[in-house]
Amino acid sequence: MPIVPFAELPADARVWLFGAAAPIDDVDEKRVLTAVDSFLLTWQAHGHPLWAARDWRDERFLAVGVDTSREGASGCSIDGLFRALKGVENGIGTTLLDGSLVYYRDAAGFVHGISRDDFAYLGRRGDVGADTPVMDLSITDAATYRAAFERRAGDSWHAALLPGR
Repeated sequence: MPIVPFAELPADARVWLFGAAAPIDDVDEKRVLTAVDSFLLTWQAHGHPLWAARDWRDERFLAVGVDTSREGASGCSIDGLFRALKGVENGIGTTLLDGSLVYYRDAAGFVHGISRDDFAYLGRRGDVGADTPVMDLSITDAATYRAAFERRAGDSWHAALLPGR
């Protein structure tokens, strides 16, 4: 099955985003990306190959995309992706599938993954605010991922966690 460069996915390609609870070092990054690439090479929906791509950012963010103009991912094929990621988690000592975390970049440029309650607490303390860069793992299409994966908290759903919102 074809793996294409992420940049070649059309704007409306379906995207799934995953964030590691902790940064992944170079050794485990290679394990993760090798496992993901191996899965993508065989990824199918109803016996049809999926034209897929992946992107890796900031030692912790994985984007997997499918060109739905060629073939859409089915529920079973999406479950397969999640099973593959669950399988690789066991070997790297962190999770990629914890959807409860909020990710933000501090003033030094370091990315943190914390609970929503902790992010709200940091907001009340003034440690994070509307201008804090956040990563939005709720994005579902390639165009938005490319343009707005990392943006100001005030311009994303994260704003609801900040005081005065």
